Amino acid sequence: MSRSSSMSLYQIRMEGWKVFTERLGPAGAMRFMMQYDLGLRDYSKERHQLFAGLTIEQLIESVEQTKPEAAPSEPEGT
Repeated sequence: MSRSSSMSLYQIRMEGWKVFTERLGPAGAMRFMMQYDLGLRDYSKERHQLFAGLTIEQLIESVEQTKPEAAPSEPEGT
């Protein structure tokens, strides 16, 4: 039996977020998630949980690290 089969949906979501933020940083993880999120939840409430323990300086640094130097233009509708 896999570890995930004994985890609640909340635990799976939090473990996934942990993996995304470790690999992509907070800003990159949020950009990834925004591609799939319908926006039906209360982001103002959730962001306090998502970014708990991070300072503004850490978030800004993470955003700066994920900025592309010269972003290629994306096709419309993506």
